[in-house]
Amino acid sequence: MNILIVDDESVIREGIKRTILRAFPEHGVQLAESPGEAVNILRGGNIDVVLTDILMPGMTGLELMKLSRSSYPHIKWVIISAYSEFAYAKEAVRLGAKDYLLKPIGKDLLVSMIGQLSEEVERDAEQQQEAKMLRSNLKFLREAVIQRWAMGLDIGNMDIAPFVERHHHFQLALIKMESDNTVQLEHFIIENVLNELIERYGEGFVTSLDGKSLLGLITVSTKDGMKSLVDELRTHLKNYVKVPFQIQLSDEIHHFDNIPAVIQQMVRDSGTLEFDYYAPGGNRAMEVAVQYIRANYKTDVTLEKVASVVFLNPAYFSQVFKQKTGSGFKEYVTGVRMEKAVHLLEHTQLKLADIAEKIGYQDVKHFTQVFRKRMNVTPTEYRQRLAAESGISRVCP
Repeated sequence: MNILIVDDESVIREGIKRTILRAFPEHGVQLAESPGEAVNILRGGNIDVVLTDILMPGMTGLELMKLSRSSYPHIKWVIISAYSEFAYAKEAVRLGAKDYLLKPIGKDLLVSMIGQLSEEVERDAEQQQEAKMLRSNLKFLREAVIQRWAMGLDIGNMDIAPFVERHHHFQLALIKMESDNTVQLEHFIIENVLNELIERYGEGFVTSLDGKSLLGLITVSTKDGMKSLVDELRTHLKNYVKVPFQIQLSDEIHHFDNIPAVIQQMVRDSGTLEFDYYAPGGNRAMEVAVQYIRANYKTDVTLEKVASVVFLNPAYFSQVFKQKTGSGFKEYVTGVRMEKAVHLLEHTQLKLADIAEKIGYQDVKHFTQVFRKRMNVTPTEYRQRLAAESGISRVCP
């Protein structure tokens, strides 16, 4: 049996692994310190059981479980947590968790539970293996064919009809992400959310076009089903996907031979469309970020620190901050510091070294250089100009 332990505390991960391997040396145990790392292991390995913490950076264990069920229905989930809140346990049971364990986990309880799960996995293995291999092979084959077809490449003698034969009319949904970094976790989230929505509103499938784009082929069962599906999809992605994304929906298609041309047009159109954003990354989060900067400009305030305050990854935070404020992060912080420096130069007789320290610069020379670049005069020259203007105003009638 292959077990995955997901917890951001290394002591917990290693402790659970040691306890399991002492009692069951024949089992395989893999470790992940984040949901993103867990997704990579789930995709690449034959995992039977997942033990996951609830509260982790980026995504909760319950969210990871919820988003993984459609892709890995055979996996047995166990939730581990330091919190005994009934709401957590209730949600874990609703999602189909096999158990809910509180930290610190008793060794005897853990060993007993793994023993029971091992028996269940063994009973299920023969029934699941063939169906699982079929699903996996079909998915990879479909992706390979659709990718080549969408790019206008030859698919040889491959018959595309079996992939779409149940869809006499359908629509295509293209979801594209915008990021300079890899987006494996976000890709996984979109694939699983869209799969669940397709199952609820009709039928179809989801395939990967590339590392940052997914395609859904969807036939809905009701007239308004597609609107509801897309609305829900956008809401879910705003809650979970922490990079900018866009959703395109094609007109209704009646002939699957039209698919390549439609996809290629959608890809071209994506360059002119606006992106949606993670909901907490909107105005409220940027207001909090600005407040934090204005309250902490005296310290070594970094992009990474402020991004963590509003629970966003730094690359995404940087993009949204510039969009919402009109300034890059470093430029904005410098502006706040210069604003405070001007106030101190105008209303106090503090030495330049003291002013520099009060606004977050330990080196007065660096402060002078930044001030001159921003104001076109040095701090000393600025004071002298103020004094001269003040003298003129005193002698004017």
